[in-house]
Amino acid sequence: MPLTDIRILHEDPAFLIVCKPSMLLSVPGRAEDNKDCLITRLQVNGYPEARIVHRLDWETSGLLVLGRNADSHRELSRQFHDRETEKMYVALCWGQPEADAGHIDLPLRYDPPTKPRHVVDHELGKHAQTFWQVVSRHDDFCRVELTPITGRSHQLRVHMLSIGHPLLGDQLYAHPSALAACPRLALHAARLAISHPVSGERMTFDSPAPF
Repeated sequence: MPLTDIRILHEDPAFLIVCKPSMLLSVPGRAEDNKDCLITRLQVNGYPEARIVHRLDWETSGLLVLGRNADSHRELSRQFHDRETEKMYVALCWGQPEADAGHIDLPLRYDPPTKPRHVVDHELGKHAQTFWQVVSRHDDFCRVELTPITGRSHQLRVHMLSIGHPLLGDQLYAHPSALAACPRLALHAARLAISHPVSGERMTFDSPAPF
């Protein structure tokens, strides 16, 4: 399992910043044929100490931070838990929102009958919040920047679906036209800001969307 397609944007003794390609798991799956993943590839190719801090869906590409020792991993995990990090995603979504920007505040929960989908549920769902902004408009779709305030599974995908604009290429949530409009899920973690786990220096990393 080589590091093929995994770009390392930053490394120091405390942490790594990498760009995960689409169609690669962040961590091993339960099934035997789902063992290939980003963390395993890193650990067997020169970074045996790497520890995952957060995850991206396997179809989503973009920036991930990994701790390189227990103290750094603990501090980086705390920053995510306390919402001290800043994340921005680039996506292509179907249709044209009437406004140029908006705020979605809808609770989400996992939906076992339609595994692995998530749904909006005002009674049982967990609080989830997303800001969105249109960057450019095209014939059948638009490019948007998505800023999640919370970090729920499938949050960006379900939130954009909930306002009538599913992401292109989304095998779980897109209707046939939106699914066929892009060969992959059009979602990329394009910006990540963290505080250095040792020095406290604020650091921002960028990765252009490949679509």
